[in-house]
Amino acid sequence: MDANTAGARSGPAPSFLSALARGPLVLDGGLSNQLEAGGERLDGALWSARLLAERPRAIVAAHRAYFAAGADLATTATYQATFEGFARCGADRTRAAELLRLGVELAREAASGAPDGRPRWVAASVGPYGAMLADGSEYRGRYGLGVAELERFHRPRLEVLAEAAPDVLALETVPDADEGRALVRAVRGLGVPAWLSYSVLGDRTRAGQPLVEAFAVAAEADEVVAVGVNCCTPDDADAAVALAARVTGKPVVVYPNSGERWDAARRTWAGPVRFAADRVDAWWAAGARLVGGCCRVGPTTVSEIAAGVAARRR
Repeated sequence: MDANTAGARSGPAPSFLSALARGPLVLDGGLSNQLEAGGERLDGALWSARLLAERPRAIVAAHRAYFAAGADLATTATYQATFEGFARCGADRTRAAELLRLGVELAREAASGAPDGRPRWVAASVGPYGAMLADGSEYRGRYGLGVAELERFHRPRLEVLAEAAPDVLALETVPDADEGRALVRAVRGLGVPAWLSYSVLGDRTRAGQPLVEAFAVAAEADEVVAVGVNCCTPDDADAAVALAARVTGKPVVVYPNSGERWDAARRTWAGPVRFAADRVDAWWAAGARLVGGCCRVGPTTVSEIAAGVAARRR
């Protein structure tokens, strides 16, 4: 299957891979904060994936807000969508597969309805094993599972998402180099390109491995077309971009959080916002070709990033 078969269905648009080669491209921001801004509650174990069954139109509206802000890609509401997680909430495997595919379809609908006619693409979000556990272990890694076990966990939903024909698979917020290895193995033969994006702390993964080791996992994997970081502070992203480019020789994907921190005791975000669009130029220069935001980064910041990218395209 061509890397952008799905994108071609909506008209004569360039493939995601050809657009990436020309780069740079603008990712969206945090889907959860945009849904919450629209009045949705995301305090359950399924997080935003619950809305696939209950409020799909809210997901389309959130994607459209980012496209209106200038994003080139929408990341689907499937980060926390797994067969195991849906089963705990009463959905059998058939229904779970339907909801996984729906995540791609909703993002595609939002992309096709963009008013300016520019090509848009869909990234199918694949969160780490810890996201399914919904206990914070996605920020620690080291689940006690081997690479083969993690590959067996990820492969079935990756197959379903690939069948829905997204433009790219977003293997994101990965805390552990071992899980990175499992995901690289799990995407083989699916016919859809992928990016691999780690959650990091300083110069290490959240599980404590050196980023040099973690990025090298994808260096020789043809299916992985970009490597980088997300769901980290903007400061941690600064050094990681250049390192990912040097280790892998691939385009870099970077979409950090706002820089605020989560106060678990008060259940609120605290501290200053440190992600400003003027940081992006240094990331471009270091090798970034896919740039956006993660938690607490909304359409306003995406719009500022998009304005900078538009100036580069002229």
